[in-house]
Parts: sequence; structure tokens; C-alpha cells
Amino acid sequence: MNGGQDLGGAQGHGPVRPEPNEPVFHAEWEKRAFALTLAMGAPGGWNIDMSRFARENRAPGEYLSMTYYQIWLAGLEKLLAERDLVSPEEVAAGHPIGAPKAVPRTLSAADVAKVLYRGGPTERETNTAPRFAAGDRVRAKNIHPATHTRLPRYVRGHAGTVERVLGCHVFPDSNSLGLGENPQWLYTVRFDGRELWGPEGDPSVTVSVDAWEPYLEPA
Repeated sequence: MNGGQDLGGAQGHGPVRPEPNEPVFHAEWEKRAFALTLAMGAPGGWNIDMSRFARENRAPGEYLSMTYYQIWLAGLEKLLAERDLVSPEEVAAGHPIGAPKAVPRTLSAADVAKVLYRGGPTERETNTAPRFAAGDRVRAKNIHPATHTRLPRYVRGHAGTVERVLGCHVFPDSNSLGLGENPQWLYTVRFDGRELWGPEGDPSVTVSVDAWEPYLEPA
């Protein structure tokens, strides 16, 4: 979707100033927000694309006024509310009210390390052949979906070159909506700086983007 989260190539937000020796978490509550989002995926039944969509699906003014883990917490609250796992009163109170909701499964403390180590591989078997090959010229479609997509706005409508064919992977656009994995071929596409930003772009700059086949067309 087009929103506050899609800042790649955008101007007017000031310079990026990395924090020297930045810690992974700046406060204890950030650790809890991160851990709860991952742990609640089991009883909540959502996937990584649903989780990303819940975080980005808010007004740009709200999104850009939040810190990173404030966005994670807001996304978690949205996912929980959609599944009726918490009430607005419980969120406001910060603790359960009444009997807990029944859930199909939970992530036990003993299984955390195993689950994190295993991760969530997205590559899938397929009987289809890729439409494109390394070296092909392609163009990113100029799409503006109202829902989740992994195609950055600043490459849409621009031509690039396929660098690698990465296999067939879960398609985030459908997976985020609970419409199934719908695996699609995935490619690394290289874009030249001047193609993206015009004649004033740095000619030595290239940007590589992983793009699913439905995002692309022959250039």
C-alpha cells in the first residue's frame, strides 16, 4: 500500500543519522512488544505478512509520529482486536479482564529457541517456469494497491535488469489478506540511479530490489 512506511527514495525527511553503537532495544517495554508479537502469532493465527500489514496500515501522520516499537505495539493491538483476543477495556487497563479467550495453540517458553532457529522459510515447490531470466530487462509495474505489497513505490514504472532468479516464494500481497500463499517466482532486479532519479542521479549508484513476478513486465 502507499503509506507512511514507504519512505524509500523520498525526499523532505531530513538526513539519516545512525546512532553510534545503537542497542537492539532502547527500553524493556520494546523487548516485550517484540516478543509478544512473535509469541502471539501462534494463538492468533496470523503470518508475517499479516503482521507487517497491521503495522503499516495506519494514517501517515500517525505512522510517522511513532517510534519503531510503538508501531509494533499498535500493530499487535490491531491483530489482537481483529481476532477478539483482547477488548478495548483490557488494552486500556493493561491487564486481562475476565476469563481468557480460548486459543488453538500457544508458544511455550521451552519451544521459543527452536521456533526462532527454524524461522519461517517462504520458498515453495512449483511446477511453473519463471517468466524471466538473469539478464532480462524488466519494468516494475506502476501499481498502487490499497493493501500490502512489497514493491517499493520509488521503483514503480522504472526499468531494471534481472540479476538473479530466487525461486518460488509465498506472495505477500495475498498472504497478508489471508487469501493463501499463492507462491510466485521471485527475482532480484537491479535499477540504475539515473533511471530512478533522473539525470541528476549519481551514475555510480545502483539499487537492487527483490520483486515477485506479478510486479514485473518486460521492458
